[in-house]
Amino acid sequence: MSANISNRSFRPYTGEKARITRAYDYLILVLALFLFIGSFHLHFALTVGDWDFWVDWKDRQWWPLVTPLMGITFPAAVQYVLWNKFRLPMGATLCVAALLIGTWITRVFAYHYWNFFPINMVLPATMLPGALVLDFILMLSNSLTITAIFGGAAFALLFYPSNWPIFGMFHVPVEQGNGQVTVADLFGFQYIRTGMPEYLRIIERGTLRTYGQYATPLSAFCSALLCTLMYTLWWYIGKWFSTTRYLNRI
Repeated sequence: MSANISNRSFRPYTGEKARITRAYDYLILVLALFLFIGSFHLHFALTVGDWDFWVDWKDRQWWPLVTPLMGITFPAAVQYVLWNKFRLPMGATLCVAALLIGTWITRVFAYHYWNFFPINMVLPATMLPGALVLDFILMLSNSLTITAIFGGAAFALLFYPSNWPIFGMFHVPVEQGNGQVTVADLFGFQYIRTGMPEYLRIIERGTLRTYGQYATPLSAFCSALLCTLMYTLWWYIGKWFSTTRYLNRI
């Protein structure tokens, strides 16, 4: 049976119907927000994992490489939806803010209050500066190519400098057992877990150090290149998921 809806006249709800409809919309928005926070947080925890969880895992090689690469995925998809459908240049900032809310709730209540880890040991990293630049470039350029190249690169390159004021204090050297370790390593030795990052120190001395003394700049520029490609991929994933299709027959 076909339904001709073009000749029907629609009238907005008024009175009690309007209030119920508005309350239902607010309920759906709140539930959708928590669903989005949970999905992005789960995606981030399964992909980045320990590198952005424990303070002694935040090394100079893999942490600035993996974290921006996996963190730009959801912002790219949401940017397509909010920019192409609503012209709102806030997709990346909204995603990173939602991720920070979910991460702080988990770290404080599940690991600090429940498992008694120090909050300094499970501090989450921030990607807000890179997200702001990503939205800013999209707003000014209105171009996928420019945003992917310059915005994706800036998202990765700004990650380590923006987090250094937070985690720089944990890289201060201290003496422990007639050896020199960082404050972050000392945290790890005092709170034993199933996964310890000693192998990170061995890898860091053997691979990227071949090209120079410092591993962080090379990791950051490698992440910038990969973020350019990852942004484009997830932009089209967002386009695929947000495509509107209509039924001609009911």
